[in-house]
Amino acid sequence: MQHNVLILDFGSQYTQLIARRVRELNIFCEIFPYNHFPSDLSPYKAVVLGGSPFSVRAEDAPHPNLSQIRGKLPMLAVCYGAQYLAHFSGGEVAASNTREYGRANLSYIKENEVFFNGVSENSQVWMSHSDSIKALPTNAVKLASTHDVEYAAYKIDGETTYAIQYHPEVFHSTDGSKMLKNFLVDIAEVPQNFTPNAFVEEMVGELKEKLGNDKVVLGLSGGVDSTVAAVLLHQAIGKNLYCIFVNNGLLRKNEFQNVLDQYKGMGLNVKGVDAGDRFLGELAGISDPETKRKTIGRVFIEVFDDESHLIEDVKWLAQGTIYPDVIESVSVKGPSATIKSHHNVGGLPDYMKLKIVEPLRMLFKDEVRRVGATLGIDPELLGRHPFPGPGLSIRILGDITPEKVQILQDVDAVFIDGLKSWGLYDKVWQAGAILLPVNSVGVMGDERTYEKVVALRAVESTDGMTADWVHLPYDFLMKVSNDIINKVKGVNRVVYDISSKPPATIEWE
Repeated sequence: MQHNVLILDFGSQYTQLIARRVRELNIFCEIFPYNHFPSDLSPYKAVVLGGSPFSVRAEDAPHPNLSQIRGKLPMLAVCYGAQYLAHFSGGEVAASNTREYGRANLSYIKENEVFFNGVSENSQVWMSHSDSIKALPTNAVKLASTHDVEYAAYKIDGETTYAIQYHPEVFHSTDGSKMLKNFLVDIAEVPQNFTPNAFVEEMVGELKEKLGNDKVVLGLSGGVDSTVAAVLLHQAIGKNLYCIFVNNGLLRKNEFQNVLDQYKGMGLNVKGVDAGDRFLGELAGISDPETKRKTIGRVFIEVFDDESHLIEDVKWLAQGTIYPDVIESVSVKGPSATIKSHHNVGGLPDYMKLKIVEPLRMLFKDEVRRVGATLGIDPELLGRHPFPGPGLSIRILGDITPEKVQILQDVDAVFIDGLKSWGLYDKVWQAGAILLPVNSVGVMGDERTYEKVVALRAVESTDGMTADWVHLPYDFLMKVSNDIINKVKGVNRVVYDISSKPPATIEWE
């Protein structure tokens, strides 16, 4: 893999968006914590310093070691990075009288500056900081200002070092992608060679070399990630790939058989294992979301251990881990706080003697879909909504029982089938139903009821790192609510979740 761009994470939730914008330029990039990045920087063509919730003036502020970067590689310092360079390189950073947060417009741009090629004055940018640069660092030249921020952008003479106090990666910075392209392509001369075709060719070659004639077992879920991982591996090692689809008892209604039918004709060696009773038995009485995830991850691995013993000389366990899983599961002091653990990230227990191979580990969800299209996978399968690895367990708030699973499966089926019949499914990135741990009073016929409440969730997104709730038609919501209450015994109230990510997450647990 050509590394090309290194992004240092200082804890900002926007850091992943920087990576997304860079990837959209067909440039490969990686995110590392500011205090734990590769010692060998020779593969990298440029470095980006991300933002941070910290103030550079605080005692516990992140202090990166830039000795191998500054002046040696082109560097773009964003927000906290810009303030860090100023504060520790002869400039001055002070608290702003008012928090500079939200939309702003460039009021001054230095003429003939490559970084701002194609960007006009009054271009909108997005600010997010409580400090502001009051004096530039040594040898710095002002490149841009807003009405409230004099030093919105600057560069260091004698270095290929640029700094900006706003976030080019967010949607609200209207020319943000253009500025990133100006820096990475025109200034840093990073090649734009990260394409789906290039990834497939390179990854299949890497897998052939890495795996040789070894046997690999892969857990299929019916989703996009595991399917694309399976087809990639199949191209590399053929019959040595053994796919196992486990029913954990927490799948969507009829999904176990439907998925097995879907894989017929794809040339994959797939075995179905019905372990629903085993999973539900282990989950009995558990309400804590993290404990649910870890329990499902443990049982999932145990099932695979059992199945792998039935395959002679299997050496590897393949997983459909993707890049957001990896980023969100990294927990170090400062950089992006762990929101939840992922059941397919973090290694295997000592007793399981399989090595892990994760061919999609460096891809975002939309990139996985593009790779899948390059591999010729059915567009209907590639268009499936993401579904959480722990399944419906994290959409049942509180403890898990077979009865609750049945209710949620039925509700989910009405909702998803409704989206499809109304032509809305492909306009939604992810949808599902949540069973709430409360009962509500209702009236059915002449009787008073006291039954379950379900919440419906539908979001639009590119890769799940940020998401907006979908404005589904009122007529559709009315119809699906009536259908759920009339068709699913035990539910008498339906609500619709209108929260975006952030501050909420897509799933409720």
